[in-house]
Amino acid sequence: MTTDTFGCSAVHRLQSLTNLPAAVVLMVLTASLPAYAADPWEKMNRGIYRFNDFTDRVLLKPVAKFYKRFTPQVVRQGVSNVFDNLGTPAVAVNQLLQGKPVASASDLGRFVLNTTVGIGGLFDVASAAGLEEHDEDFGQTFGVWGAGSGNYLVLPFLGSSNVRDATGTVLDMFTNPIRLIDSPEVRWATGALYVVDLRAQLLSAESLLVGDEYLFLRDSYSQRRAYLISDGEIEDDPFAEDEFEEDF
Repeated sequence: MTTDTFGCSAVHRLQSLTNLPAAVVLMVLTASLPAYAADPWEKMNRGIYRFNDFTDRVLLKPVAKFYKRFTPQVVRQGVSNVFDNLGTPAVAVNQLLQGKPVASASDLGRFVLNTTVGIGGLFDVASAAGLEEHDEDFGQTFGVWGAGSGNYLVLPFLGSSNVRDATGTVLDMFTNPIRLIDSPEVRWATGALYVVDLRAQLLSAESLLVGDEYLFLRDSYSQRRAYLISDGEIEDDPFAEDEFEEDF
């Protein structure tokens, strides 16, 4: 497994569940989420899921808990901001490929502002300036171009995906700025921090998982991806925490 895998693809999968707590509560209130995924490979997927879950429980989760416990919140927020900022140029590229030049220009402006005034992205001054943060990747771009999702697929180490998004992951890897770090040691350390920081953000969501976790993650991932691809703008996203809190 390479740093590129850690640095980009794992982040993409984890970010797709950033709003997991609201999604879980929503599922409890509505009894179930509609399944969007074709899953003829369920037996294989469940085997990979168990492997990923074991790897997470014995390695990634303990490290993430240690990181969250002993790293001040202000430092963790700064780390998250830096990594989000590094991914912004790739978001802008996908915006352009999806035919949204205004959004692409906004994302580039966001990157410039956070990189300069925000001191390398440590501080998210662009949001305060009214430049909205977006989440776009090559899987979404392929979807906008008309590519179907294909069968649901659980990737080793990376988690929920589908045939289309797994293909996009390859391109996501090559747009990951961590690849540009010359030193292998620094590249590995940076990629590992990237994933640990994101895993730490998901710790609070685990207690809300109910029922068959495989089915929940499959359906929530597929539903959210379908929504993002539908218009690229998350104004009425059912998994958005802010809107969920307003409704309840």
